[in-house]
Amino acid sequence: MAIKAEGVTRATEARRKEQAQYWVYLDGEFKRYGDARLGLMTHALHYGTGVFEGIRGYWSPEHEQLFLLKLREHYRRMQNSVKVLKLKIPINLDELASTTIELIRRNNFRQDVYIRPLAFKSSEEIGVRLHNLKDSFAIYVTPFGNYVDIERGIRCMVSSWRRVDDNAAPARAKITGIYVNSALAKTEAQENGFDEAIMLTHEGHVCEGSAENIFVIRDGKVFTPPTSDNILEGLTRLAMIELLRTELDLDVVERSIDRSELYVADEIFLCGTGAQISPVVDVDRRLIGDGQVGPVVERLQKLYFEIVRGRSAKYKSWLTPVY
Repeated sequence: MAIKAEGVTRATEARRKEQAQYWVYLDGEFKRYGDARLGLMTHALHYGTGVFEGIRGYWSPEHEQLFLLKLREHYRRMQNSVKVLKLKIPINLDELASTTIELIRRNNFRQDVYIRPLAFKSSEEIGVRLHNLKDSFAIYVTPFGNYVDIERGIRCMVSSWRRVDDNAAPARAKITGIYVNSALAKTEAQENGFDEAIMLTHEGHVCEGSAENIFVIRDGKVFTPPTSDNILEGLTRLAMIELLRTELDLDVVERSIDRSELYVADEIFLCGTGAQISPVVDVDRRLIGDGQVGPVVERLQKLYFEIVRGRSAKYKSWLTPVY
């Protein structure tokens, strides 16, 4: 055990040293991760006063290219999110895209990556508010694989934690502080032997996973909660709706979903930038369908990964090449 622990410690230390040399972008400057410092009194650390995005980049060996998925769409959503917290991003949409590309090139990543832009209140002072505070903006990039098991399928539980309401903390914006709600649900699920949580609204309707939108397939139709049910307005969600309708010729209905509908579904999947397309094979210890990845989700996954790896000319507009 001691030898194994020592090996883990060495690997962690090597990873930390490697990460310290990554280039990041902070307040108008490119600098090494190890040199990007924030004070302990930073407002966003104490009060969750920040917004972020998660953007994936997919490496394509056959093209020798890194493709960024829906780069400008993510930044457009971020430009909306900052309005909720009275934040300002100092550069425009074109500059956001070009800065991200330059950052990846500096790091010379030639593998799948995850991009995290972050706008936040950076004043070093105590006091709960949004006004009269300094705004900061940062971007970092890190190598990134699968967030959850997208091949075998995942087991979910309906969480006892309700999803935040739009009149309490707007779920349609990716606000850092809101994700404590997700963390509570995720940990509850995993400590109870599940992979992921499914959250309900305060009215008891199915909302989303801890960090994913949800789709339910039943009797040849696809259902997904509407944006009015306190969901994040997911870009992957919109992509799935488009592919299901256009490529799989399936009806997609946006409506409220009851908890018990999960138990009688033919297929269920979660989707998001991090989660990608994650089939759900069990909810509350009830098998979904036959407990295996279903045919619709299997086709959708195959199509999606063809697109993000640059193998579909029809959807090349979804991708921004880096090199």
